[in-house]
Amino acid sequence: MSSNAGMRVVVTGATGNVGTSVVRALSEEPRVASVLGLARRLPEWSPPKTTWSAVDLASGGSDLAEEFAGADAVIHLAWAFQPTHDPATTWRTNVLGGMRVFDAVAEAGVPALVHASSVGAYSPGPKDHAVDESWPTHGWPDAAYCREKAYLERALDTFERDHPDTRVVRMRPAFLFKRESASEQRRIFGGRFLPGPLLRPDVLPFLPDIPGLRVQALHTDDAATAYRLAVLEGDVRGAFNLAAEPPVDAELLSEMLGTRRVRLPRTAARSAVAAAWGLHLLPASPHLFDAVLRLPLMDCTRARAELGWRPLHTATEVLEEFLQGLREGAGADTEPLRGRKVG
Repeated sequence: MSSNAGMRVVVTGATGNVGTSVVRALSEEPRVASVLGLARRLPEWSPPKTTWSAVDLASGGSDLAEEFAGADAVIHLAWAFQPTHDPATTWRTNVLGGMRVFDAVAEAGVPALVHASSVGAYSPGPKDHAVDESWPTHGWPDAAYCREKAYLERALDTFERDHPDTRVVRMRPAFLFKRESASEQRRIFGGRFLPGPLLRPDVLPFLPDIPGLRVQALHTDDAATAYRLAVLEGDVRGAFNLAAEPPVDAELLSEMLGTRRVRLPRTAARSAVAAAWGLHLLPASPHLFDAVLRLPLMDCTRARAELGWRPLHTATEVLEEFLQGLREGAGADTEPLRGRKVG
């Protein structure tokens, strides 16, 4: 630790969906003395023990090693999902920016690096049983998100080889939701003109049941707990799957929404997504749709055993909270999470 008073932790991407929950969890932790949040746009939000610094990982202009100096841990969360039509732009922020973070951690001599990987880093896998952290992480190469997450996994392999004294933890969470992230995620994946109030059972005529559409979800605050534990538990390293039960599929969603299911072939669903994406009506690309249909289910035994981690919310509770947030245009007092109701 940097002092007897407690730990100093730096968080990149500190104002987004995951970042706000991680910063809050750290600011409430007695063993953490201070949190430095890095973000492109400084927020009005001011949690305890937290200071802010304006950093744009895509520009490369900031001295990250100076920001990291004296830190006990760096949690790297910064990520750009858009623009999906310009993968070179997301590559600069996500991959090149991530590698700058890794280099700065080494230059500043930070003892621990906790990196936000993802279920999206995994190679295609089973939907009928869960896989552990040894499953290959080559992603789905056509999807920029998966390609970039997988590339950073390889970059971390090299980092760990070259810097064995740095403790590296890779978090691989399922899809992360909370009420406050609803407006941001609607804009990122559904488009800024998708009316949240339409996502009500009484206005949904049916729910598409697409073969392979079976994924896992997790409350963002539960993921933040795992990040906090990874910082505080000084002996843990390696990868950790994070997800809540039960897996989410059309059957679960139809029960939640009280809406009937209608079987829809993959090809028809993908064609609709591709057409909307091609017309710039839908931000989520058909390549990401392909990847989601192939993501494996994850076994979270290691996080329970080594971190003592348990999610407090079921996947059903997570989705109910998130859908309510969509209907209300919920958000938070940071630029990425700014609430906005459409329709």
